[in-house]
Amino acid sequence: MGRRLVPLTLDNLPDLPQRCRACVFWELDPVSGEAAVKAGTAALEKESWISAVLLDWGSCGRVVYVDEVPVGYVLYAPPAYVPRSTAFPTSPVSPDAVQLMTAFILPDYQGQGLGRVMVQTVAKDLLRRGFKAIEAFGDARWKEPACVLPADHLLAVGFKTVRQHPASPRLRLELRSTLSWKEDVEMALDRLLGAVQKEPALRPL
Repeated sequence: MGRRLVPLTLDNLPDLPQRCRACVFWELDPVSGEAAVKAGTAALEKESWISAVLLDWGSCGRVVYVDEVPVGYVLYAPPAYVPRSTAFPTSPVSPDAVQLMTAFILPDYQGQGLGRVMVQTVAKDLLRRGFKAIEAFGDARWKEPACVLPADHLLAVGFKTVRQHPASPRLRLELRSTLSWKEDVEMALDRLLGAVQKEPALRPL
């Protein structure tokens, strides 16, 4: 099985799941996001966001391919580039951290260690760029696939709660800890990423 992880660019944006290509939940503030969805411009807004972040900050995602088939991706950026992050009651993200926005692995490819490889790749990228941690807003009441990751699953893969909240806790993962994960954490990570999208999922606003 040949697998590779490549940086997310405008060229491979079409390889994201159909619903994700036009999802601007994180990329725009709530009002602008809703307006873009209603106007049918969400896909263009996402392209614009990725282009701007790539030019200004650099790589903001990875796409996973197995035998040249796109099977998963992860999206991340400093909170300054993620307008939706300010809408959470547990914001802001710590200044030494990058925000894990969303991620997933196709169900048929879970349990193969892809989640571990993906997050380790992100960790190495961010460590090289001087960051110490990844933080994410979790959904403590998660019931169905959505853009916000389930808090319980984040905890299961090594994240620690840094700010409690009954609905939207903020969690943190020290990057160096991801470089020596064990198999049980790898399996939990695959469950986390698989939980993010099961058709239909990652719905726009």
